[in-house]
Amino acid sequence: MRRHAFVIITFSENWVSIDMAALEISDELLAILLPNIVFWVYCWLYMALGSSFDKYRLHPKEEQDEKNLVSKEDVIKGVLWQQLRQIITSIILFKVTGRNNDEALAGSQPSSFFVIARQFFAAMVVLDTYQYFLHRYMHQNKFLYRHFHSHHHRLVVPYTYGAIYNQPIEGFLFDIVGGSLSYVLSGMAARTSIFFFCFATMKNIDDHCGMMLPGNPFHLLRNNTAYHDFHHQHQGGKYNFSQPFFVFWDRLLGTYMPLSLEKRAEGGIQIRPAKRSD
Repeated sequence: MRRHAFVIITFSENWVSIDMAALEISDELLAILLPNIVFWVYCWLYMALGSSFDKYRLHPKEEQDEKNLVSKEDVIKGVLWQQLRQIITSIILFKVTGRNNDEALAGSQPSSFFVIARQFFAAMVVLDTYQYFLHRYMHQNKFLYRHFHSHHHRLVVPYTYGAIYNQPIEGFLFDIVGGSLSYVLSGMAARTSIFFFCFATMKNIDDHCGMMLPGNPFHLLRNNTAYHDFHHQHQGGKYNFSQPFFVFWDRLLGTYMPLSLEKRAEGGIQIRPAKRSD
């Protein structure tokens, strides 16, 4: 188990001491906690953007309260419960896999960049594949949509911290099972998973941020903010099921809807379906 040392600083009324007896934190603990910290920090960065960025919004900001069918307070509560379930499941997952125990690492060498990149890509494909078919079935099965997936679509106008607002069972199936499969099947170590799950967390937030900021590297992927935002709209519920990285399953199985972006007269950006080639 790899550990990271942190200096402990003690404060008193008249002095400050630095305790060099390090507080050790394992890769597994970082992989469990850091994505949740990144979630709220990245959400806050978007929320801190001023009105000068409104020209990049896909919806007027007031529509978050006018069109959405769930309060922001309830969304925050749901997200915190989801993160608690993720933490508990991650602890169990690392205990079961034991991939980074001390004995296994005794004679091991650090993974090469090529190996880590291959594991990253494999995890992305696994997560996309799992979530595409589950997501599409959640829409096609009226019972599952009504009782589970419709909770997430109460956010007609998505925003950052609504990214993981789900009905609890759906949240477990989508995010927790999907993330666990991507970790196990990719063969990545706990240290690599720190970066992968932080990356996936930021991508998911970006998909729901409702802003097409120029220079955003996530928008190099065709599966971007506008792509997923359209799926949240009433006319987009039968298209663009792919998430969170690629669009190849939508293209292969006929659920891909190309989009065009136009400036809205009153400010911001308007998403419109483009002509499909099929």
